[in-house]
Amino acid sequence: MNHERRILVGRFVGAFGVRGEVKLESFTDPKKAILGYQPWMLRDAQGRERELVGARGRETAKGVVASIADVHDRDAAEALRGTEVWVAREALPPPQPGQYYWVDLEGLRVINLDGVDFGVVSHLFSTGANDVVAVHGERERLIPFVMPEYVTAIDFDGGTITVDWDADF
Repeated sequence: MNHERRILVGRFVGAFGVRGEVKLESFTDPKKAILGYQPWMLRDAQGRERELVGARGRETAKGVVASIADVHDRDAAEALRGTEVWVAREALPPPQPGQYYWVDLEGLRVINLDGVDFGVVSHLFSTGANDVVAVHGERERLIPFVMPEYVTAIDFDGGTITVDWDADF
């Protein structure tokens, strides 16, 4: 995997048992879908990366557990704690109509119904109640990602998101 567009799909959070299995915090929905998106690019806290092919696993009552070919004991599994799991965007299935991968929205220009250019989407985050689009332009704006109330259109070909949002807000 070279430097194509990647998505963070999980993180190792510790050892599971004594045989080298690792517990995964999965950001996918459903949680066990992370196992189907491979190869994984593992990135440790120092930024070192390595590709991993063939991880296997299962979902347990305590979350997703994975077996990795070169990890055979609890100490080796524990050493992976904090390592991020990234996959190429192309490894993910196409989103359902009306659903979007956040990474696909990042970098799109945001324009309101009056044609005011707010800037570009820098990132999205969840508040629990709804997702929020962070737009960086002459200033930062945080716009609820609620369709069709605030986000009225997404045009990937044109590279824009149209929002019903007051420019002064």
